Formats: sequence, C-alpha cells, structure tokens
Amino acid sequence: MMVRRDRGMLAVLIMLDVAFHAGRTSAVSAADIADRAGLARRGIEPLLQTLSRSGLLESIRGPRGGYRLGRPRRDIALDEIMRTAIADDTAGGEDGPSGPLQSGVVEPLWAELDTELAARLKKITLEDMVRRAEAAGFARPLAEPITFSI
Repeated sequence: MMVRRDRGMLAVLIMLDVAFHAGRTSAVSAADIADRAGLARRGIEPLLQTLSRSGLLESIRGPRGGYRLGRPRRDIALDEIMRTAIADDTAGGEDGPSGPLQSGVVEPLWAELDTELAARLKKITLEDMVRRAEAAGFARPLAEPITFSI
C-alpha cells in the first residue's frame, strides 16, 4: 500500500509553524502560515480543518483569530500528526504500479519501512522540532507583540 506522505509532511510543517510562531495567548492566521510555507491559503484550509477537528490545533475566531496548538508541543508526536493527516486524506486511492514485483517485493519493503518510520516518528515531538529550528538559526518571534499607545 502506497502511503501519501506529502499531506502528512505538510501537516507537520503547519504544526511546526504554529508551534514556532504562536504564543500561549496568540494565534497564527492561515494566511501567515500559507505565506511562510509558500502555498495558497485555500490549499491548506482543508488540512487546517482536519487538524482542528482532531484537537491537534485549536481554531480561534475573530479579528485576532487563527490557530494555536491544542495541546502542549511536548505532548504532540509527529506520528500523531502524520496519522491524522493521512487518515483524512480524501485525495488518496490513486492507481499505482502493479504486478508481481510490486506486490511481492516493493509493497512488503514499503510496509517494513512504514513500520520503522512510524516508530521513529513516535519519538519526535513538536518540542524537538522547535529546538531543531532554533539550533538551525531560526529566530522565534516575540510571544506577544509590543503595542504602544500615545
């Protein structure tokens, strides 16, 4: 069985963006997430809804609304994000290669690799990903913007 990882990887990117840019009381807009990812907002909206329905993201309405994490980032493993995104993938079911080599060699290998990858993804949290981003030199924004009134 071929697993569509592009949707899962995009979900990880979205969750990392929210973990990296949202404060405890602030939210990140879908437009900002899309801009930073170089994608169209309408292209990520269904995935944002899926992540919100699952409780991984919290959707905030209103003029200062957007998305923030549904749980602490240390409690969200990458395998949960991937499983959520792939389980709700309505674009799946594409016809792929077939034949005896595909079913007898390639598919069993892919299943083995999927198992190994899932085990690895269970050990990596969004907290780990934020630390990797910081170690790579990405500066986190201020948790709350400073506003001045005169």
